[in-house]
Amino acid sequence: MLQPRRRDPDRLLPVDPTTRAIARDLYLRVAEAPIVSPHGHVPVQWLAADRAFRDPAELLVTHDHYVTRLLHASGVDLPGLGVGAPADPRAVWRLLAEHWHLFAGTASGYWLEEELDTVLGIEEPLTPSSADRVYDAIAARLAEPAFRPRALFERFGIEVLATTDDPLDDLRLHDAVRASGLGGRVLPTFRPDRYLDPDTIGFRDAVDRLLAAAGRPGTFAGYLAALEERRQYFIEHGAVSADHGVEEPLTVDLDAGEAERLFAAVRSGTADERGRRVFRGHMLFQMARMSVEDGLVMTVHAGVVRNHHAPTFEAFGPDTGHDIPARTDFVHGLRPLLQRFGNSDGFHLVLFAVDETVYSRELAPLAGFYRSVHIGAPWWFLDAPDAIARFRSAVTETAGFSRGSGFIDDTRAFLSIPARHDTARRADAGFLARYVAEGRIALDAAERIADDLVGPLPKRVFKL
Repeated sequence: MLQPRRRDPDRLLPVDPTTRAIARDLYLRVAEAPIVSPHGHVPVQWLAADRAFRDPAELLVTHDHYVTRLLHASGVDLPGLGVGAPADPRAVWRLLAEHWHLFAGTASGYWLEEELDTVLGIEEPLTPSSADRVYDAIAARLAEPAFRPRALFERFGIEVLATTDDPLDDLRLHDAVRASGLGGRVLPTFRPDRYLDPDTIGFRDAVDRLLAAAGRPGTFAGYLAALEERRQYFIEHGAVSADHGVEEPLTVDLDAGEAERLFAAVRSGTADERGRRVFRGHMLFQMARMSVEDGLVMTVHAGVVRNHHAPTFEAFGPDTGHDIPARTDFVHGLRPLLQRFGNSDGFHLVLFAVDETVYSRELAPLAGFYRSVHIGAPWWFLDAPDAIARFRSAVTETAGFSRGSGFIDDTRAFLSIPARHDTARRADAGFLARYVAEGRIALDAAERIADDLVGPLPKRVFKL
């Protein structure tokens, strides 16, 4: 008979007994601290409607591109996982079980194990022979009131959860959640990428809708005013940040006449590739200018080539597992922005990278000088135990701990939120314990830092 899953209480902590003991104590200080999640992608609809999750496959497989991409790489067709086409959820779950061994050692496998054990209370290991039993056990859990989104939100101890929202969203669902008495804050985040990037599908239609919604003329000045109005609307509905997902962290400072001419070209579809690139860079510069003026924290998630495999994009659309990291240059790309705004009072700029080479070479030195710059936590492909340790090693000796953002889970996988934050708390406890054991910081300093990382720091950075 299969033995039940038993999670090691010291998982992810250092192996050396002396260091592990220090790490265990540091971790236990913060293990139950409230979750502050100022950047993520959980749909506000889940909390507003509070409907039961439909089935295990939809919740844990189909919409999690961490999971589907590795299965696809191993020969499983995406439609068989429910991507882009209806699929029998039990059959999807069986496919996961058949390939479960592929996830050994991966962050996504670790998170799924955490969700099955600590959230869902599933004790039996997932194997091809146990797939149906595990599926039925999860389905039974999801039918219980305690496993609806709002109940889980409360159980997870979430103090702040930010969603990611279109600038033209009326935010009524956020208003409804705020009025519902939920025991935590759910904040919208201004995400304007489709209105700023001429290479985004539907860019011109999006700009037309933005101008029409604000009643503004089709000039560059009217376009900027429309964006400013929508930012103010978000602020009035609780937003504290604006998020920008860019392949290249490029900023360009243009004079008003040149910006007007370029806006006319991108809006008419006549701008060449160079013109479109310069326009993107100027709009990232303008977003910084607006953040200085209105106080929204500016986060930049850079360095991902979206939709790398065109046939998959054409068949299944975006966010289906084929986005790939690329090299980035923050030092030169952001210099115009930082020359103008880098030390502006009240401006917070949080820089996220998936290019690990920039941590010690670029991000830590930038954050070590510019008052506005904060180092975003390891993100996407790097929010994993070893990657978090590499991140800490790369940035701490230059920028310390205070110039970071605190952990950002950046997830749509709702059940993984506590697992991801717990992973970061364990990894940081291990890193701090090593510094204590090596005599690099005192224990009481490590305790203060551990406490700060999980709450006060992200609250300061995100103006919470």
